[in-house]
Amino acid sequence: MRYVSTRGGMAALPFSEILLEGLARDGGLAMPESLPQVSREMLASWRKLSYADLATQVLKLFITDIPEEDLSRLTHAAYNSQVFSSEAIVPLKPLGNGLTLVGLSEGPTLAFKDMAMQFLGQVFEYVLARKNTTINILGATSGDTGSAAEYALRGKKGISVFMLSPYGRMSDFQRAQMYSLQDENIHNLSVHGVFDDCQDIVKVLASDLEFKEKYHLGAVNSINWARISAQVVYYFWAWLRATSHDDQQVSFAVPSGNFGNILSGHIARCMGLPVRRLVLATNENNVLEEFFRTGVYKPRSAEQTFATSSPSMDISKASNFERFVYDLVGRDAGKVKGLWESLERNGSFDLSDLKPLFEEKFGFVGGQSSHADRLHTIKAVYEQEGVLIDPHTADAVKVARQYQEAGIPMLVLETALPAKFNETIQEAIGQPAPVPEHLKGLADLPQKVTVMDCNVEQVRSYIQEHVIL
Repeated sequence: MRYVSTRGGMAALPFSEILLEGLARDGGLAMPESLPQVSREMLASWRKLSYADLATQVLKLFITDIPEEDLSRLTHAAYNSQVFSSEAIVPLKPLGNGLTLVGLSEGPTLAFKDMAMQFLGQVFEYVLARKNTTINILGATSGDTGSAAEYALRGKKGISVFMLSPYGRMSDFQRAQMYSLQDENIHNLSVHGVFDDCQDIVKVLASDLEFKEKYHLGAVNSINWARISAQVVYYFWAWLRATSHDDQQVSFAVPSGNFGNILSGHIARCMGLPVRRLVLATNENNVLEEFFRTGVYKPRSAEQTFATSSPSMDISKASNFERFVYDLVGRDAGKVKGLWESLERNGSFDLSDLKPLFEEKFGFVGGQSSHADRLHTIKAVYEQEGVLIDPHTADAVKVARQYQEAGIPMLVLETALPAKFNETIQEAIGQPAPVPEHLKGLADLPQKVTVMDCNVEQVRSYIQEHVIL
């Protein structure tokens, strides 16, 4: 299995090379030359596997330059009951009214990002040791990617993490999770701006090839293909547990900000997983919902990006959307390059002529949710089912209900535990969300963070002063 760029300017590379690259050198994103296909017989043989064993079977289709024995060791180190609080790793929980919650928040930072990041921490260390090199991770977070990355990579040999976050735009719990880490290899940079500003800085520095090579820059955001492939696993896991026969379809409802999570569902569907619909749920920042409704992609400025009560989705420029467009236009890298050049010039592009393909070929539908919607949904699910969900998951539940079909299970992907967004939970149900015992003193710990302006050169200077080479 080799990987090419969505913009066509990168020679085909094996997995271990794109793992350390992050953004492709031509500014595009790595994609497999072709997607592996999964037969009904393979699906049947996977039904009784543990999560770690299933991860080995799925990931070996994408990772052919790491021996299967070593890959199995890495997946078992990532997915076990010492790391995750559930023996199942990803439990499925009924939500009532035909919905099922896919429990992706059992990891150390209580968010779905742990599912990929725990594997990433293992495979980074393995590949770096094999190559006898180091890496400086540069990332941006709207809340959960940062903490998941830092907890997975803290203390890892040969790795430093520089994580940009938008000043004042995360929950108190999210800030405490990240900023309380005192490890020498963890650097939190709080930037005056929104998530898209942080992401733009990361892309500028990652596109500076001289700087990138000199300082060994890599990525853990979902621009890194390893994140996407590791997330593909739980789509297979959830399908295997929600179905009883090998051609039964399900639909997935996915809260969407940077488009990485639902992209993994798209990949699983293209591999042959029987998925009827991929239901994209946005908050008030509904650029993606607008695209799937109109065919026009028009990201908004920082000033036009709302601060909402589902803050991890306060994103207007979805990095992984380029990977879907690559498939949408028939894997025509030249066309993708032209579209993103047009986006740079004009602030938008129009693919409304391809609108019939969105659902008919790729299964995508969309919807949006407001603050009032998520308060109502959190309260209703709690009162009716005794299950407390976080605001992002509530967005997905609200939109999922618009697309339910008889005989087709609707699986809602959980974003995080409600404790991470206590202010909204308090407003919705009139009482605080329970906090896991081991995290109750988190807010009282000393915090280590550097606040800076939204300025590429300030971030560049900070990295130069603190990198490992």
